[in-house]
Amino acid sequence: MDHQSHDMQACIDACLTCYRTCHSMLMGHCVEAGGDHVAPDHVRTMAACAEMCRASAHIMLTGSDLHRHSCRACAEICAACADDCARLDGMEDCVRACRACAEECRRMAA
Repeated sequence: MDHQSHDMQACIDACLTCYRTCHSMLMGHCVEAGGDHVAPDHVRTMAACAEMCRASAHIMLTGSDLHRHSCRACAEICAACADDCARLDGMEDCVRACRACAEECRRMAA
């Protein structure tokens, strides 16, 4: 596996981990916790993050160089989601996954 494909695979893995984590935290922890965890802006941010991560992974899997655009957007959305989740209790897994994905996506967008 060459360096580029190793980097891309790491980014795909980070995106899919973030997708899975955000989606499951939103549908599990947030729904059960209620309050600020289900505030409309928070729910929308987490849903956007999960979907952008899924879409970015999908675009990278196509092999298109256009992934740089989705990765750039994904990094921004993941960073926003991490910041939003960091202010709420019990969201550490989501914060970690979002920050890791943002970092990998920044590399792929460069």
